[in-house]
Amino acid sequence: MTDRPTVRPPLPGPPTDRPAAPTVTLAARAPSAVHTAEPATVAFPLVAAVARGVALVFVLPVRLLWELIAATGRLLYRHLLSPTGRFLRDWLVAPLVWALHRLLWRPLVWCAHNLVWLPLTWVARNLLWLPLVWLGRGVAWVARTLVWSPLVWLALGVAWVARTLVWSPLVWLAYALAWVARTVVWSPLVWLARRGLRPPLLALGRVLVWLTEHLVLRPLRWVGAALTPAGRLLWRGVGMLAGALGAGLAGLVRGICWVVVGFGRLVVVVVVGAWRTAGWVLRLVYRLVLRPIGHGLRWLWRHTVRPLLSGVRWVWSVTVVPVARGLRAVWRATVTPAARWTRRAVLDPARMASREVLTALGLRR
Repeated sequence: MTDRPTVRPPLPGPPTDRPAAPTVTLAARAPSAVHTAEPATVAFPLVAAVARGVALVFVLPVRLLWELIAATGRLLYRHLLSPTGRFLRDWLVAPLVWALHRLLWRPLVWCAHNLVWLPLTWVARNLLWLPLVWLGRGVAWVARTLVWSPLVWLALGVAWVARTLVWSPLVWLAYALAWVARTVVWSPLVWLARRGLRPPLLALGRVLVWLTEHLVLRPLRWVGAALTPAGRLLWRGVGMLAGALGAGLAGLVRGICWVVVGFGRLVVVVVVGAWRTAGWVLRLVYRLVLRPIGHGLRWLWRHTVRPLLSGVRWVWSVTVVPVARGLRAVWRATVTPAARWTRRAVLDPARMASREVLTALGLRR
């Protein structure tokens, strides 16, 4: 199978006249060993002869057949397949590729670029994009001028009205209520407690202490020391004096309670009146300001935004929808038949011709 030379023993031939030196030497030296070495010298040439025969009968024809096949393949590749491949590449495949590139691919690219892409680009830019841009700018201007600016001014007006007619009066009303409560209720009560109640109470306490000291304790001591009937009379007098003082204190407490209750009622009446006044002001603001503003906003929505949206929808249905339908009809009328004709008249025959050529050359099954 390889080109390396193999060393084989020579084939058995007829006996020569030259005797084998080792055999003669062994026979001369050891006559008794002739019988032991004779079977080995006889068996080795027999096995070698059988192996050589098998190799000659089976291996040699296979080796010769393989060498013949290899030489035939090399000769076919060098003198037939390689020149045929170069001839097909230089004179068939290259001209076919050049013809397909120059006569089919470039015209198709030119037609697609000049007859499909450029018209579609022009139509999309001039009939679709520019009207949409103008429509978008018009809608943005209308929305900014007729919707956003009036809404902004209306919101500023509502904020000013709410701050001026609602929040500021409420703040001033709260300040007024606080001032009235502090000036009319708290200050008089504090003044009354400091100037009207404390000095009389202190004076009354001092008078009571002095009276008790000089009119009760000392006379009681005198009466207790002198006469018991006089002490009884004095005790009755003290009881009458205590009753008179109690009646005076009760009247004073009643007067103070009347003053406090009167001031409390006055504060309640002022707070309730302020609350009712604030509610009346809020109702008046709602009826005269917020409700007309709400009606104005609803009227503005009905007469500006809703007609604007209806106009935009009508313009869309009149401009964009017919343009899109026209583009679809133009596409179906021009590009689709051209593509179908190109596929049926050019691409399919070219594909079938290339398949038949490749099948004929044996490059494709």
